[in-house]
Amino acid sequence: MPLNRVQFLWLATLFEGALVVIAIALGQWLLIDPFEYLKPDHVAVIIGLLGCLPLYGLFLASDYLAATRDIRELLIDRLGGLLAACSLQELIYLGFLAGTTEEILFRGLLQPWLERDWGPFGGLIFSNLLFALLHWITPTYALLAGLSGLYLGLSLDIGGERNLLTPILIHALYDLLAFVAVARAYRVRLKAGPH
Repeated sequence: MPLNRVQFLWLATLFEGALVVIAIALGQWLLIDPFEYLKPDHVAVIIGLLGCLPLYGLFLASDYLAATRDIRELLIDRLGGLLAACSLQELIYLGFLAGTTEEILFRGLLQPWLERDWGPFGGLIFSNLLFALLHWITPTYALLAGLSGLYLGLSLDIGGERNLLTPILIHALYDLLAFVAVARAYRVRLKAGPH
């Protein structure tokens, strides 16, 4: 039986919320505060707002490459109906939920932890291998998620001082824009009818 909109929102909330619980619990064990680098800062906000544009530009370009077009179609097939059923406020919620919780775990906890033994480069690489695995839908999708994670991991240190707010905003805004695009594409497909 397929999920309805309310079940989808609850499932997303539980899954993404569990990531923060995991980050806090692991942080206690590893003696890392996953919120240590989360600071309000206007530079981080500006970089976060502008930083989502390259990722979203690549998402829009995905229509023109066969490998990524297949992924986009897969997303429309799997998530399009659920996202199209959501209001704009719910899409904003989902975008910021995913962007915030995933960044707290991967850039707030895992990247700093892995940097302890592997240095900045190793922390960046290994945390994003884990990020790619979490996003494994297809091998190509995992690769693209891992590359996006590298971008997000690098953004953590842009602006002079490490700030988790930057990758959170990039990730959340990108997710929001992608969710809106997938919902719109699904609605267009419905209006066009069967091929």
